[in-house]
Amino acid sequence: MLSRLFPNRPARPASRTPPGCVIWAVGDIHGRSDLADRLIQAVRADLHAAEATRKVVVFLGDYVDRGLDSRGVLNQLINLAADPGLEVHLLRGNHEERMEAFLHDPQVGPSWCDYGGRDTLVSYGVNPPSMRGDVQAWAEASRALAEALPQSHHELLARLENSVSIGDYFFAHAGARPGVALTVQSPEDLLWIRQPFLDHAGLFEQVVVHGHTPIEAVHSDARRIGVDTGAYATNVLSAVRLERETRVLLQATGRAGRVAITTSALSI
Repeated sequence: MLSRLFPNRPARPASRTPPGCVIWAVGDIHGRSDLADRLIQAVRADLHAAEATRKVVVFLGDYVDRGLDSRGVLNQLINLAADPGLEVHLLRGNHEERMEAFLHDPQVGPSWCDYGGRDTLVSYGVNPPSMRGDVQAWAEASRALAEALPQSHHELLARLENSVSIGDYFFAHAGARPGVALTVQSPEDLLWIRQPFLDHAGLFEQVVVHGHTPIEAVHSDARRIGVDTGAYATNVLSAVRLERETRVLLQATGRAGRVAITTSALSI
């Protein structure tokens, strides 16, 4: 069912996962629990059927904002992470960083809501303030969100990782700063970087797998794999399967109630 992506260009040796290891990397969900439900089902089924001894799922961040069901997405992640047969890594995206910031500093509220936070508040039953300058209303909304978050959601946000390194792959939400070793990248770059990373042609020590910057089709080459296909706007949520030297693309497409799992080849 799944279609293999072409192998890496010969600019570097083919990138590999560790022996006996299968990795799924999932792009930015942004509140689209409908797409995430079908995609997670397919990923879980694949991993339970796999013969690998280490079965990994890395979510690349931006679970909240913009889509209608941020709360439901966090519930899905918690449910999958509880599967004892899987190793699940949840990376912090810049949208989770802003959500966490709002919980500690209500003044962040207006800027957070400018790019999707309003949808997250509504998903937790919190009314977004109508006026940007209403300091008291934003403070009340921050308190209301903190109270509406289940303890499991507080714990999930607290344990999000900034990056994960497995085999020849390095996973981060946004990318990495060229000229800086992957082991010492700043949290800010891992969460926010765009053009300095995307426009630089040089190779890193590992292939960087990332989301953050929406693209029409998944990008895959010897330097990076970009997995954010703008699910909240395009109705396409993407994931890439990595095993040994192969890469496989999986996508959940459609709208609520009509979501289908589709595959497509990606040339390099």
